[in-house]
Order: sequence, then C-alpha cells, then structure tokens
Amino acid sequence: MERDLIEEAKKGKDEAFSKLFQENYLLLYKYLIKLSLRPDVTEDLIQETMIKAYTHLHSFKGESKFSTWLISIASRLYMDQQRKEMRHRRIFEKARNEAVRKMKWQLSLKGEDWTEDMELFAGLDPELKAPILLRHYYGYSYPEIARMLNIKEGTVKSRVHNGLNKIRKEWSD
Repeated sequence: MERDLIEEAKKGKDEAFSKLFQENYLLLYKYLIKLSLRPDVTEDLIQETMIKAYTHLHSFKGESKFSTWLISIASRLYMDQQRKEMRHRRIFEKARNEAVRKMKWQLSLKGEDWTEDMELFAGLDPELKAPILLRHYYGYSYPEIARMLNIKEGTVKSRVHNGLNKIRKEWSD
C-alpha cells in the first residue's frame, strides 16, 4: 500500500502524497516534540520536512520505510535549526557584551562606577529586562507595560517578579 502511494506521488498525484503525509504525521509529531520540546518548533519542522520530502520525493529509493526517510529529513532540519539558533545566540551575546562595554566606558568617563546591580541587570534576558525597566525606572503601570509590549498584564507581573528574583538570588549567592 505505502509503496503504491509513493509511486503515485512520484508521478505527481498530490492526493497520494497527502495520504502519505497523513499516515506519517503523528509519528513525526511525536518524534519532533520529544526532540525539540517545543510545539511551535515541532509544527514548523513538520511543515519543512513535508515540503522537503515533497520536493525531493524523486530521490526516495525505497531502501527504507518512508517514515524512516521522513525522520532523517526532520532530524537534519532540526540540527540545522539548532545551529542557526546557536549562531543567533552568539551574535546576540556579542552585541550585548559590546553594549555593556560601551556603557561601562561612558560611565567611567563621567567618573561613575558600574555597580554590581547594573551588572546583574545587564545579565537578564531582554524579556525580563524591559518590564523591570519600564516598571521600576520609568514608573509605568502593569496595564501600560502590557499594552506597550503586547503581552498580558499577568505576564508583565510574572516577568518583573522573576527578573527581580534572579537579581536577588545573585545577591544572596
């Protein structure tokens, strides 16, 4: 049955490929959700896998099961995605470190010190920094911050709380 569907799909029958997709969706989903632990990434990878499988179907030789071929495609796409994320993290870290270095230099020119508090705040993730800065430095209310950042008010409160807790934890350590 699967072999027949593959042959039909290779001949350009989209219904046959759709059937193959339906038959392998759950297996791919379970594999990728365990691999990525992120539903959004899983859905994107499934779509990319099926597009790649569709465009390269002619290269499937049938030496393994179709699901095995799909998993190998999905695995390579996942690894590529991880490498891209790692590059983006390194670029972000480099830019952040450069910005902190410039701020330290500017403060030293003014005769001011870069405090431990500032160092701890600089080390927070951007999604925690923005709400804390808007709330405690600029004095915006939680509803205002929620509108500015386009997130729920509860998320703002949570991020402020979690960010301040991280700073407090570093102080106590």
